[in-house]
Amino acid sequence: MPDEFDVIVIGAGPAGENVVDRAVRGGLTAAIVEERLAGGECSYWACVPSKALLRPVDLMGEVSRVPGLSLGELDVAAVLARRDEAVSRYDDGGQVRWIEGVPAEFVRGRGRLDGPKRVRVTLSDGGERVLTARQAVVLATGSTAKVPPVPGLAEARPWTSHEVTAATAVPERLAVLGGGVVACEMAQAMHGLGARQTTVLVRGGGLLGRMEPFAGEMVAESFAEAGIDVRTGTGVERVERPEPGGKVTVHLSDGPPLEADELLVATGREPATGDLGLASVGLADGAYVEVDDSMRATGVAEGWLYAVGDVNGRALLTHMGKYQARVCGDVIAARAGGDELPAMRDLADRYGAPQVVFTDPQVCAVGRTEAAAAKAGIRARAVDYDLGSVTGAYLLGDGYRGRARAVVDEDRKVLLGATFVGPGVAELLHAATIAVTAEVPIDRLWHAVPSFPTVSEVWLRLLEAYGL
Repeated sequence: MPDEFDVIVIGAGPAGENVVDRAVRGGLTAAIVEERLAGGECSYWACVPSKALLRPVDLMGEVSRVPGLSLGELDVAAVLARRDEAVSRYDDGGQVRWIEGVPAEFVRGRGRLDGPKRVRVTLSDGGERVLTARQAVVLATGSTAKVPPVPGLAEARPWTSHEVTAATAVPERLAVLGGGVVACEMAQAMHGLGARQTTVLVRGGGLLGRMEPFAGEMVAESFAEAGIDVRTGTGVERVERPEPGGKVTVHLSDGPPLEADELLVATGREPATGDLGLASVGLADGAYVEVDDSMRATGVAEGWLYAVGDVNGRALLTHMGKYQARVCGDVIAARAGGDELPAMRDLADRYGAPQVVFTDPQVCAVGRTEAAAAKAGIRARAVDYDLGSVTGAYLLGDGYRGRARAVVDEDRKVLLGATFVGPGVAELLHAATIAVTAEVPIDRLWHAVPSFPTVSEVWLRLLEAYGL
């Protein structure tokens, strides 16, 4: 097999796969190295399985709001079987065939940088192979779950996003550390599937702390109604688990110890760069790789190293990693052809990445929050509207509750950000993303007529609340 390629990618998740695809489309040869499963975190232990687990719970909520529909029992075994189907039963054969059909060479093993344009691969069979890049090496190794240095926590072998999305049984008692997206989604999924005592422990003041405050408040209200116990301002002092797989005792900063059958740690992510050989090219092992808007690493001479997806720390979201990868692949191909200033650049990150939290109610947002705009020194105004007052929302069922917020730049009169909370609101997000990214003047948005009767009519109501 050849050991020299135009482009070598370490990491065959969605970001790495997209780099290879775009580079090959640009006329380059490529190899991609992956130690685990081609398809990466998203396909097997994050986005895909988590949504497969959440979908039945979401539908149960939908049915409960519509008169005339009976609410049956969830078949947990069938839900888990569907999850297994969604992740191809942890078999990446289809993904490998796709990569080879690009065509690119798939190399199974652990890849590490070994100096400029060199990647040393410890193969899965124990052998070794050294690959050399003519044009570029791209890091796409993603991130891993962060486990805080709480005494006894690591020794208790807690669940992370890996274990909870791959669970073969639902614990009766589940404790969740964290208040972000993974914590909220998996607390609701596990509770809906049978974790009758579900407790969410949040060190800060509320859920979803990076979003508009009302988003976390509405999710917390929904959790309380469902019987999920959310405890804010609660620290964890130590964790005990005397027997592997046995009962977990969580000692709290306030109140009596909490006992659970499983403990999920969802307190953030860290870059998967600890054993990537960054030091061999002058970068810090274990750190995020800083990049410019072409995804080229800023700290490496001669501009041959790139980093896409979670590993660069810009936006830890699969769709943003794929977007960055398309930029990166096109830039590498253009530079290989002699164009040092290709038109393709990452513009989306500067506006604010779109994100959906698939809880019930759903939360989705793009762009800046009101607080973020103020911090950036922008003269902004936020306008809110009750989603439940939109005719289209009423038709979706009794007791529909939701809220929408638009953040407007008062000087430029363009939309800076938007947040929606309510059942099914994820489908509203792309319109907001287009408006924010394209910087559509809000007086022009007034002429984008929403269809009736749909929840998208909230756009008209937000503009009226603004004064148009």
